[in-house]
Amino acid sequence: MAGPFFDAAEREHLADLLDRLGPDAPTLLAPWTTHDLAAHLVLRERDSLAGPGLVLPGPWERFAERRRKRLARRDFRSLVAMFRSEPPRGFFRIDWVRRVPSLNEFFVHHEDVRRANGRGPRANPPAMDAALWHNASSAPWFLARRLRGAGLVLEWTGTPETVRARRGEPTARIAGAPGEILLYLFGRRRVAQVEVTGPAEAVDAVRRTRFGM
Repeated sequence: MAGPFFDAAEREHLADLLDRLGPDAPTLLAPWTTHDLAAHLVLRERDSLAGPGLVLPGPWERFAERRRKRLARRDFRSLVAMFRSEPPRGFFRIDWVRRVPSLNEFFVHHEDVRRANGRGPRANPPAMDAALWHNASSAPWFLARRLRGAGLVLEWTGTPETVRARRGEPTARIAGAPGEILLYLFGRRRVAQVEVTGPAEAVDAVRRTRFGM
């Protein structure tokens, strides 16, 4: 996808919010606090040994969590400063990584902090919405991979943009702003401002599904 990067702005805004709230503020990832989340963000980009455990279950996941807890013993402000700075040269500076997984990561975790601390949905600039829609719709089968017993269509409310995330009948539809759809598919259904419609059995299948990475 051509166009500007938005991960840098999300990184900066999230770092600013972490600094303002301090180490003990809640997140949507309870029992994690902002200190825990800062350690996770630093580990993701700077611990190549533990990195696979952020997406792989079992022993890898447990190993990564032990490393994150060790990292969380560090001073909160220093962790935020490390996150705010650019990642080391390598994987996390690749254009595609910045535009897709890193933008998703920073946007979702930014909302994990914002919404756990009384802040509602943001009005994103049109170009940011377009970038988030690209990310939600370019590989929707992956985000919807745990859905069983129903098809799924994603709809960007107020536009003609739709994409089939999973084939199957009956079919449910998740409609909302791109960022809200992304939040829902990353497991933040409690706060995502979306509308889930369709036959009752399809809607039930969507609501039973444990979306997320």
